[in-house]
Amino acid sequence: MAKQSQVPLAAVIKPLATLPPDETPPYLVDHGEGGPIRCNRCKAYMCPYMQFIEGGRRFQCSFCSCVTEVPPHYFQHLDHTGKRVDCYDRPELSLGSYEFLATVDYCKNNKLPQPPAFIFLIDVSYNAVKSGMVNIVCQELKNLLDYLPRENPEVESVVRVGFVTYNKVLHFYNVKASLAQPQMLVVSDVSDMFVPLLDGFLVNVNESRLVIESLLDQIPEMFADTRETETVFGPVIQAGLEALKAADCAGKLFVFHTSLPIAEAPGKLKNREDKKLIGTDKEKSLFQPQVSFYNTLAKECVAQGCCVDLFLFPNQYVDLATLGVVPVSTGGSIYKYTYFQAQSDQERFLNDLRRDVQKLVGFDAVMRVRTSTGIRATDFFGSFFMSNTTDVELAGLDCDKAVTVEFKHDDKLSEETGALMQCAVLYTSCSGQRRLRVHNMAVNCCSQLADLYRNCETDTIINFFSKYAFRGVLNNPTKAVRDTLINQCAQILACYRKNCASPSSAGQLILPECMKLLPVYLNCVLKSDVLLPGADVSLDDRAYLRQLISCMDVADTHVFFYPRLLPLVSGSLPVAVRASEERLSKGGVYLLETGLHLFLWVGASVQQELLQNIFGTPSFSQIDSILPVCPPRSPPLSSGLQLMVVKQEDRAELIFRHFLVEDKSASGGASYVDFLCHMHKEIRQLLS
Repeated sequence: MAKQSQVPLAAVIKPLATLPPDETPPYLVDHGEGGPIRCNRCKAYMCPYMQFIEGGRRFQCSFCSCVTEVPPHYFQHLDHTGKRVDCYDRPELSLGSYEFLATVDYCKNNKLPQPPAFIFLIDVSYNAVKSGMVNIVCQELKNLLDYLPRENPEVESVVRVGFVTYNKVLHFYNVKASLAQPQMLVVSDVSDMFVPLLDGFLVNVNESRLVIESLLDQIPEMFADTRETETVFGPVIQAGLEALKAADCAGKLFVFHTSLPIAEAPGKLKNREDKKLIGTDKEKSLFQPQVSFYNTLAKECVAQGCCVDLFLFPNQYVDLATLGVVPVSTGGSIYKYTYFQAQSDQERFLNDLRRDVQKLVGFDAVMRVRTSTGIRATDFFGSFFMSNTTDVELAGLDCDKAVTVEFKHDDKLSEETGALMQCAVLYTSCSGQRRLRVHNMAVNCCSQLADLYRNCETDTIINFFSKYAFRGVLNNPTKAVRDTLINQCAQILACYRKNCASPSSAGQLILPECMKLLPVYLNCVLKSDVLLPGADVSLDDRAYLRQLISCMDVADTHVFFYPRLLPLVSGSLPVAVRASEERLSKGGVYLLETGLHLFLWVGASVQQELLQNIFGTPSFSQIDSILPVCPPRSPPLSSGLQLMVVKQEDRAELIFRHFLVEDKSASGGASYVDFLCHMHKEIRQLLS
């Protein structure tokens, strides 16, 4: 059935997801010095699916069927149904998600971890200073130091901080509490990076506050008249990594960077942007890093638990496909503000930065997905590093990162027992505690195609397909990737048509109820900027989107590929309409959200009253095109999107139209109706 239907089996897992306000955080279970109770053979963690036998003295693993002795301190009698009498007092026997306190055996080099550190590395080249970026970062960091991540809001954060500025040389700062003024130490030999000071580089914020504030006030002044335009990038990450090594801790580097690193140094890059390669067999090389230096560096970062977040402020090509290697391999994030201007982009950047610094994050993480016999995790998509086939290694793992896991059906399954999955993540919390977070899930199995097609989740399938396709462009021409997607979806729908649909004329397209939207969403993936770029989409944009998608959860990919279009009506909550130009009425105002952008489309004949309410002016011609608004509460991607006002018949309408995904796109992407006809043809061909 799995082969015949071609429906993929995948799970999208967000191990440290933010909880809804009404849920309690996962319970922390302490099994004592011996550490968490586990199956002897497959090493699955104690969970509600383990079967206790022989009066409670042993348990049988539901993943691999091996029998393990229960340690004396964990023994408990069973009731008449074979359940332990303490079952509901123990989170690991009654809940789907919980945490274990990890013992020293679960720690690197068998010693308990130090609290993590945050290092801020700021590009102070000419462009960085001129755009206002340096000034904004320094001012904001003064406030943000009070909001470093902590698990208990009452206690101050144990995260230590350090500061570096750079252009083609690096400046380290000693901000030791006992100093009257910060001290700058310059390392100009970037080919052999070292940290010129041990004591006074990583400090406690409260002890060194005055020195740090003095430094952050001085940096913009020090470099105000700089003429240095060249930057390095490799040595910057090396510097942060060396500092974490010296302090023997994990942590995160926040790199604020502006340009292609062309200065003489390790990791130096050349401009290889070549529009002529787009659409050819050589296009894939543009998505691959141009040097192997960063892959090696990424591996070293992961070994140290050094996660890198990159904030980019480019005015031209910066080769994001290469610069992104370390952030993507270490579980980091990339933020991009092309043609950054302080006035219009400041709010969006600050919202991203505030959230990025404050959000809960774990370090030095390893994730393992175990399954019961019959299915096996075979492929993983996301921001991480893998040195073997089973362990997903994450130098950093935050609350927004999702990992998509594909399973293969490789052994007998039965409808009686179903199938089990257990995702375990070993990590160091931001307070420096080593823990295991465990998520368990039991799913039903079926032997009838009709049951399968009744229970598919289209949004999850699209999340998987988009990640599969976006990874595919590294090794295949984009056209081949698009054709593969169309073909697999045609097979999924043809199999339904052949085996489950009631016989009717071949002229009809019949879709399963839960897959009615598969074609519309698939079309959005096919004509996305990564797979079918318009002439105005840069290589860096495509590399950025490719990396952004890789760690999105289902809600994020949903609104990213099919934006929300909401007509604004006075006095009532808006209901989304289909993303097509024919849904726009001249007399209306519409909000369009993609998770990355927010547009307000204003029809040419909107009532004056509505204009007055929204813009504070009754006149269509006086509407300003940028409103700096931030939605008070919204999903992680839209944590403060800048609102762009688009007036009907305006030049900006071209950008807005790009997101009306049911219409034909400028890059040659099909309209939904045309694509549906194309799919129907493909299905008919497969059936005949």
